[in-house]
Amino acid sequence: MRSTRKTTLLAAPLVSAALLALSACGGSADAAKDDAAKPARKPAATASVKTADSELGKILVDDSGRTLYGFTKDKPGASNCDADCIAVWPALTSAKDVTAGTGADAALLKETKLGEGAEQAMYGDWPLYYYVGDATPGDVNGQGLDGEWFVIAADGKLIKKAA
Repeated sequence: MRSTRKTTLLAAPLVSAALLALSACGGSADAAKDDAAKPARKPAATASVKTADSELGKILVDDSGRTLYGFTKDKPGASNCDADCIAVWPALTSAKDVTAGTGADAALLKETKLGEGAEQAMYGDWPLYYYVGDATPGDVNGQGLDGEWFVIAADGKLIKKAA
């Protein structure tokens, strides 16, 4: 009995240190692991892109008001976001063509192939993504992350100022 108690007392600080080290890794990896365990999102039946006022000015959002982002590593007209990336930055996909809502320019709205027949909405040259760290409509928590993720203005350009 005494050796079990000693082992427990020695293990407790080690477990605490391990948990502290894991928490220091940041939320993105944790969010990616949590989302990786979930089934893949099905494309929305319909979706639209519109503009909304934010602390960064007028930005693109979906029909629910969720912020849309561009990824600077994307090539014009093509996504460069792999499976690990998509776990944290889900693509805006729709079973039907995405439509332009209030403030969005329909001429800038396009689609690009993601693979296996899935299509991702694009605005200008930017494939559109959400950020899992945005909890409510209007959040811009992904703005400027890693110097690669930025909200998109109504003219199709990335807004690179800090939130």
